[in-house]
Amino acid sequence: MTDMDLSHIHPDFRHVAGLSNEERIRFLYEPRWLGYPQANEIIRRMRALMEMPTRPRMLNLLIVGEPNNGKTTLVRRFVQLHGQSHVDEEEGEPHIPVVLAEAPPKPDEKGLYVSILERFRTPYRATDPAPKMRYQLIHLMRYCHVRMLVIDEFHSLLTGTPVKQREVMNAIKLLCNELGIPIVGVGTAEAVRVLHSDPQHASRFDVVRLGLWDLDKPFVRLLVGFEQVLPLRKPSGLNRPELARRLHAISGGNLGDLHRLLIECATEAIQSGIECITPEIVEAKSWVKPTRGIREVVR
Repeated sequence: MTDMDLSHIHPDFRHVAGLSNEERIRFLYEPRWLGYPQANEIIRRMRALMEMPTRPRMLNLLIVGEPNNGKTTLVRRFVQLHGQSHVDEEEGEPHIPVVLAEAPPKPDEKGLYVSILERFRTPYRATDPAPKMRYQLIHLMRYCHVRMLVIDEFHSLLTGTPVKQREVMNAIKLLCNELGIPIVGVGTAEAVRVLHSDPQHASRFDVVRLGLWDLDKPFVRLLVGFEQVLPLRKPSGLNRPELARRLHAISGGNLGDLHRLLIECATEAIQSGIECITPEIVEAKSWVKPTRGIREVVR
């Protein structure tokens, strides 16, 4: 391995190419952040929101995009960078800068409070009335110095009646007002409809869309970035026009589908001993492209 040219792999990962096939395949499936301009800009905006001084009407953000297009990975990266929990040495109090919760499966005020309380791993009584749970949650978030609340799967709030939707959105507005912190919603494009339940909600949220990738220079740069973290012993040249076009066609410009496709291709390259992703391997793994949202693995 010492005399092998691994310049196509990022220096931090070149040692992985010397591991066994099983270890390299396991490495492929490990969660790994691959930054790109649009995601970095959204993270910057979230950071700016978190740093804003408290005011009566805090600005909120709604991040929307296609399913499996990297939204949840993005907000988890933000938490990793700016929301790590710690205990203040002088005060002796816990600090949880960012709380990442998930919207309840259906619009319900108590369900929202339960979802957030679960992130603190603190005892609570699910049978308590909503006002009591709200008081406990607000007190806990103040004690833990929470500076931002992120609610994933925001589109789940559409599953109930308009009355229930307004109930949950009013609860979110109350938390925002009482705590003086920004709230970030994350969901599919349909989540924007939740804001239309009340003009006040729409005016509080800026909407940013995490779009599909076009077949352009940024997409080619993304492929180069992916190749630098794949532990293959030979260069694949994913940025070659014919290969880039096919990868884009199969993935549809969806980041999650592209990631899955490259993992499947790299796994085949390792197991077959070819050690690079070829057009033939890409074609063999074209089943990764969903049909009406469903992947048929065996045909």
